[in-house]
Amino acid sequence: MKLQALTSPSLISTGNVFHSKVEVIQHLVNKLAEAGKIDSKEIFLQAVLDRETHSPTGFEGGLAIPHGKSSTVKEAAFAVAVLKSPLTDWESIDPNNQVQLVILLAIPESEAGSTHLALLSELVTRLSDPSYKEKLLHSKTNTELYMRLDNMNTAETKKNVKKLDKTIIAITACPAGIAHTYMAAEALVKAGNELGVDVFVEKQGANGIEDRHTTALLKKADAVIFATDVAVKDEGRYAHLPKMKTSVAAPLRNAKEIIQQALEKAEREPKKEYDPTKNTSSSSDDLGGKTFKNEIKDSILTGVSYMIPIIVAGGMTLAAAVLISQTFGLQDVYNHEGSWLWLLRQLGSGLLGQLMVPILAAYMAYSIADKPALGPGFAAGVAANLIGSGFLGGMLGGFLAGFFLKFMKKNIQPKGTFAGFVSFWVYPVVGTLVVGSIMLFVIGEPLAWINQGLVKWLGSMSGTNAIILGAIIGAMVSFDLGGPVNKAAYTFCIGAMASGNIVPYAAFSSVKMVSAFSVTAATIIGKQYFNKQEKEIGKQTWLLGLAGITEGAIPFMINDPFRVIPSLIAGSAVTGAIVAYFHIGLSVPGAGIFSLALVKGQPILLAASIWLGAALIGALISMILLIITRKNKLKKEVRNNQSVALNKKVGGAS
Repeated sequence: MKLQALTSPSLISTGNVFHSKVEVIQHLVNKLAEAGKIDSKEIFLQAVLDRETHSPTGFEGGLAIPHGKSSTVKEAAFAVAVLKSPLTDWESIDPNNQVQLVILLAIPESEAGSTHLALLSELVTRLSDPSYKEKLLHSKTNTELYMRLDNMNTAETKKNVKKLDKTIIAITACPAGIAHTYMAAEALVKAGNELGVDVFVEKQGANGIEDRHTTALLKKADAVIFATDVAVKDEGRYAHLPKMKTSVAAPLRNAKEIIQQALEKAEREPKKEYDPTKNTSSSSDDLGGKTFKNEIKDSILTGVSYMIPIIVAGGMTLAAAVLISQTFGLQDVYNHEGSWLWLLRQLGSGLLGQLMVPILAAYMAYSIADKPALGPGFAAGVAANLIGSGFLGGMLGGFLAGFFLKFMKKNIQPKGTFAGFVSFWVYPVVGTLVVGSIMLFVIGEPLAWINQGLVKWLGSMSGTNAIILGAIIGAMVSFDLGGPVNKAAYTFCIGAMASGNIVPYAAFSSVKMVSAFSVTAATIIGKQYFNKQEKEIGKQTWLLGLAGITEGAIPFMINDPFRVIPSLIAGSAVTGAIVAYFHIGLSVPGAGIFSLALVKGQPILLAASIWLGAALIGALISMILLIITRKNKLKKEVRNNQSVALNKKVGGAS
């Protein structure tokens, strides 16, 4: 790759004095804007600062590579700053890193998985050569540094290193799957060359698995190194090898030491015969790991990512059953236990009502404590269903199962004759009994009391002010998107329907479309204010909304609950109030848009228009609030960062 094609002398600064990380980034963002590489300085600056909160972009040896992916970037480019005075407050993998060389990457969102990774990989490879980095650092002018970007030494000086007949394989993976993944891989390979050890690294990054270990390598290797901050994919391949586990940042500081420790472990614990049919749980050897904050975040994201396919499959299956019953007048078949349509309905509702929460809890636990936590995690989710705590209870159960199993793995290690007994009996059985008991007998009663109180409160309002009742139902539906508050509203509406009051359920079913429609609309109309993950969620929630499924917006809510929840409640309350005010009713439990032909209380066309129109009005209100609150949040963060930079500058000057 020609680096000069992605920058220019005007994008390079040498010898400048900066007082903070934010000041450097703002300077380079301004350079990119002046060169016509980005449309909006503010939006791109926020994208870069958002990325800074995920993991350190400072490395070692004076290097930092901040980067931002945004639709405001016209074409891939990078800007460079060589600092006259090093910065010591840049969050770095090496705590002692004093940043002197900053390379800011600007990547269009459409090239996040191609140009972004290729450029990072190329920079990491080149900058791992100390002589190349020193040439850039000692450039006196912008043009001189620009000319040196592609001036690599082709002749390598070979040292007389004694070649050892040893092979180490390694896996590198970071949460973002980009910079640290590749830099750790380069560090391990380089250290192996210096030690005379063959090192082959499989990178599990944003592009999937790269340089996958072959069967021949798995048989030949003496040990494996897991330099990862996320769960290793297909870890069972390495069951026969001595393992060393460390964080993805560790090889950047002491790659030689890690390789030497792996070799020592291989001497103490020789490898077993390779058997591809075995898939044992991971070792508990850890030299480092995630911070508690990252562990919580990664756990939630892992659980949600596994839960979403269940929501989609269950929702669409249930919607198909409802659509068939309502289109062809098969309500009796739909409600007749054992009929084909009843079975299809049970399949969809079973995925949503029975499997969704256990899947969430199980894979949250799996993210924290690997495979041994799956059984207790599923148990926690089942218990959450039994006590009626919804996805919030499932999340709590997932954390509980994950951290309890992590504690067990640390204190009860599978060694010797009883290794299999510990892994396949002690962990799942003890974990399930302890976690399940806590969920059922400690957490269950308070949550059940809350649910029952909400149902009684709603029931006491029946027959009073219809607008207030509709607004309360609407607010409760979108408060926790399928959680206990939502379920309390549902229980009340079903009970009211059974008693002959069909208005509450009509409000309930109309409101269930609001959150999904508003999230999709917000991420399309205000797409510049939302990140890639949120926009991906937005693409699918409207489909779930058509089926009356609120759970699709849960990942969106988790990312920013203090702004998203009030925004959704406001629009939902308006929708519920409109439906209740016009006395629109629904006497059959339906799902989303498929209830349109069954609404009552007014002439059919008027009733259908009011019922659907109320949902669209509520979605419009929530969409506007979602965009405004997110825009204000981003502006506030930019102002805060600028204020911090100014304070540091003033402090440095004084």
